[in-house]
Amino acid sequence: MAVESASDAQLLAAMGYKQELRRQYSTIHIFAITFSIMGLMPSIASALSFSLLVGPAGMVWGWVSATFFIFLVGLSMGDLASALPTAGGLYWWTHHFAAKRFKNPLSFLVGYSNTLGLIGGLCSLDYTLSLMILSCVSIHNDGEWTASRGVIYAVFAAILILHGVGAAFLGRLMPRILTVCLYLNIALVVATVVALPVGKRVVRHEPLNSAGYVFGHVENQTGWPVGWAFFLSWLAPIWSVASFDSCVHMSEEAMHAARAVPLGIVWTAGSAWVLGFLCVAVIAAVMDTNVDHTLSSVFGQPMAQIYYDALGKRGALGFMAAIIFVQFLMGLTVMVATSRQAWAFSRDGALPFSNFFRHISTRVKYQPVRVVMGLVVMGLIVGLLCLINNAAANALFSLFVASNYLSWGLPIFCRLVWGQHEFQPGEFYTGVWSRPIATVAVIYLAFGIVLSMFPTTGPNPSHPAEDMNYTVVINGIVWAGCLIYYALFARRWFTGPKVTATTSLNAEVSKNQTETTFDGEWA
Repeated sequence: MAVESASDAQLLAAMGYKQELRRQYSTIHIFAITFSIMGLMPSIASALSFSLLVGPAGMVWGWVSATFFIFLVGLSMGDLASALPTAGGLYWWTHHFAAKRFKNPLSFLVGYSNTLGLIGGLCSLDYTLSLMILSCVSIHNDGEWTASRGVIYAVFAAILILHGVGAAFLGRLMPRILTVCLYLNIALVVATVVALPVGKRVVRHEPLNSAGYVFGHVENQTGWPVGWAFFLSWLAPIWSVASFDSCVHMSEEAMHAARAVPLGIVWTAGSAWVLGFLCVAVIAAVMDTNVDHTLSSVFGQPMAQIYYDALGKRGALGFMAAIIFVQFLMGLTVMVATSRQAWAFSRDGALPFSNFFRHISTRVKYQPVRVVMGLVVMGLIVGLLCLINNAAANALFSLFVASNYLSWGLPIFCRLVWGQHEFQPGEFYTGVWSRPIATVAVIYLAFGIVLSMFPTTGPNPSHPAEDMNYTVVINGIVWAGCLIYYALFARRWFTGPKVTATTSLNAEVSKNQTETTFDGEWA
């Protein structure tokens, strides 16, 4: 471990950074971070309303096709993560590979897009968790009670604050928490896959749906043509498997990061492809053949309705309680990963009050406590969208997807177009397939951004204010605001990643740096 830590520190120094965080995460821990954040069953449950846009067949084949392309993105990102493992990953890679005149603005855009996207992901996860908790109350009251938006926000705020406290003060316990979370996620998948069919056949004495229904029944729930509605069903796996870049943000705490980080990415994307298919196929086999019954559940949560139909009231409450606990741990790991991205961006002086937020607390075992508390405050503000309506709340999902996809796509694009000669493969490398995989990944990510901006109800929604997709508005404001802020102000002081160590891999960084400091002293 000592040898690996020294090697990791040397590689980090070669990229211009001094080791500041504690390296304590093994390869299995890094995989546990992204697998736990993905939280397969809770994520599938949260996004089920997107999955069923064209019925069970759309849910199953939409998952298989979308996660195939997501796996290719994971391979391409793994190439970069192995070559250049740093907590600032995405915006650092963009700066390293982009043409000289685009380095700073594109790096600035990717850093902000990634940070705000992760905040949106954290808020969307905690929002759906609050809905799950309240759906259990509804099940307990036999569907006769429905939470108001004020109650939903209050539960959301309490969850977010608990995640902030846990991320700030449980740093030394996080490897153990992640290991437990990994096993719980796998156990929840296995239990669901076994219990739902058994409950349907043995407890409820009802037959399973036929293979023809599971793999071939199409029921368009939108106003779009069925072909485009099928692509919209991709939004479920896109949201569910949209956090494997969290591995990248933990690079400076990983042991043997050049191997651990890419393996964590690829294992997560691969397991989502296979295990996710198994989960959605079983859900399609046990769900009510009337799709509207599931989507318009009186419990306010389609997955709660599926558990209820297959297992009864007690069984539904038991499984929903398990999902809630696992999703709570998911939120904790998302908070940890998001704090590392925000901390890295503050270290490079890009966020407001960067000198304050880049502080690492030695009192609580080398944790970025200040940035965690800042994320809680930011999350409470962004989460106010839940008070408006469902469309505004869904904007949290959209901010997460579109901003993340832009952040993933730009560094891969920069490597393909300008930086191939700068790319030196690390321990993980896809070889001759690297460029073709990266090309397909960029095309898919661009398509995913466009897809996330379409209203799911159809081209002529009956309630425009409620059914509108606010992605284009929110992300447009984020991206345009970021570039305007850079053009008017940040270009004067943001010169890319700052050097805090004496050796720099990127000559352009040291060339562009006019002044770099570390803890108030010359680096």
